[in-house]
Amino acid sequence: MISESRPSSASQMPARRFAARLALFYGAVFGSVGTYLPFFPVWLKAVGIDPSWIGLITAVPSVTRFTVLPFITGLAERHRALRGAMIVTAILTAVGFGIVGLLDQPLLIFIAFALTACVWTPLVPLTDGYALKGVARYGLNYGPLRLWGSAAFVVGALACGLLVEVIDAKHLIWIIAGMAGLGALSSLRLQPLTAPPRAALALTRATALLRERGFLTIMAASALIQGSHAAYYTFASITWQGAGLGGLTIAGLWSLGVLAEIVVFALSPRFTLSPALLVVLGGLSAVTRWLITAQQPPIAVLAVIQSMHGLTFGLTQVGIMGLLVRHVPGHLTATAQGYLTACTGIVMSSAAILCGVIYARYGQAAYYAMALLALAGATTMWLGRHQADAPYGLAGQPQNAASGG
Repeated sequence: MISESRPSSASQMPARRFAARLALFYGAVFGSVGTYLPFFPVWLKAVGIDPSWIGLITAVPSVTRFTVLPFITGLAERHRALRGAMIVTAILTAVGFGIVGLLDQPLLIFIAFALTACVWTPLVPLTDGYALKGVARYGLNYGPLRLWGSAAFVVGALACGLLVEVIDAKHLIWIIAGMAGLGALSSLRLQPLTAPPRAALALTRATALLRERGFLTIMAASALIQGSHAAYYTFASITWQGAGLGGLTIAGLWSLGVLAEIVVFALSPRFTLSPALLVVLGGLSAVTRWLITAQQPPIAVLAVIQSMHGLTFGLTQVGIMGLLVRHVPGHLTATAQGYLTACTGIVMSSAAILCGVIYARYGQAAYYAMALLALAGATTMWLGRHQADAPYGLAGQPQNAASGG
């Protein structure tokens, strides 16, 4: 709601406090991802895990995204315990990575990491659901909140890239576990959000989201475009390492993409295109990115292509979150995030398996399959853009302040 009078500094304090503490938590969570994503496979290789086990182990988080994750996000939202769920999962994640670091047998690592992934993968959708509630509650913008996570990803990746040059790769797991520990500590300072009265909540059931065409469009487009990053997430570091690039250079390439993402998040409040069109542009950018990546470009071109991550991931994310704020009732934001992440997990894990098969035989040609996924996502959003972008709730009524939409 827009107030006719300018809010006082005192009335802005809760919003600033919420934003600052959420930014810190986003930073810790994504700082951990920044150390994990580029270098967890490198650690697995360093402790003697063979490639077939590496592929199986790294696929575990994608599987938990469409099995355990929706259950946890839905449970947390039904009991209006979103903040509590974030704290518990953050603490268990730190403990889990610590246990993984003590192991060196593939089966034991697989089991310990699978259990860790069950509590780790819900963290981001829980946090995004919490953030969207705060966006509606305090009139904030999602992008400037989320950019701190991306910034921390860069710091984490660069720090790990520097350390991989001076320490044994067998110790990389402790950097990941340490960042997870920071996430656990910062979760304790998250600000509780006042829940709307139960009478004010629409009686929309969570499962109704899965029967609503607009939400299905949002979910499918997001899963296809973000899932098209599977080859990049799984094989980029290994490919670059095989091409003779050092750890710092690899971290720099990852960080370049995320820096572009940060710029997109920072500028997102100024975007004038509809969220649906932002998603379409993100998908088409992904098509271009993967087609060029498949050509095994030299590092100068690769650096330029990496900057497109701001469009392929960042622009898509901003558009999807904008659609969710418009389209999903406020009391179902975390549940919607759970469904969204679950669908992405199905696509991502399937794409990772497909990429493994293609990469083993044809190398970089795996990116052609990713380009097709991104094109399918952009097409899905374009065809369903009117339903997805409609500023109404599931029942066809405008969102009200009490629903948080």
